[in-house]
Amino acid sequence: MSKYLMAIPFVLFAAFAGLLLGPGLFGGQGEELPSAMIGKPAPEVAVSEIEGLTPFTDAMLRDGEVKIVNFWASWCAPCRVEHPNLEVLADEGIPIYGINYKDFDANAVAFLSDLGDPYVAAGADPSGFHAIDWGVYGVPETFLVDGDGTILLRMASPVTQRELANRLRPALDAALAN
Repeated sequence: MSKYLMAIPFVLFAAFAGLLLGPGLFGGQGEELPSAMIGKPAPEVAVSEIEGLTPFTDAMLRDGEVKIVNFWASWCAPCRVEHPNLEVLADEGIPIYGINYKDFDANAVAFLSDLGDPYVAAGADPSGFHAIDWGVYGVPETFLVDGDGTILLRMASPVTQRELANRLRPALDAALAN
């Protein structure tokens, strides 16, 4: 019986740790810090050109069309995971603009050459300062932006099939209906 009594503190600790840490460790995607940018104008696009890609300008952000802005990098494994889903959206005619984050231009071009280029236009943010204006704290991050440049949705997670179906597609459909 004393063996069982000695196990009680361990069991209680495990249960307590599970209650505290469980939701954070196993809560899944989509549970992120709220964005102060929702409902506000997107920051002015101030990215550098990537040779061989159509430059992303601020006028494109406010061109009257609903669009997606995606922060990504060639060194980012989750960016590779989400890439096929971005290509699906691009094939559907959804304009996607890319901002390459803290990366080398040659690596960005190679990434798009290998996996395909879903971006209507792209630019580079080698220092990460532009991303700070958007509230980005890591890649990938994806924003849904309406035609006048207002941010409608922020996803601080990869655009997986689940996130596409449960979060991005409903917000996209609502924005396109307006």
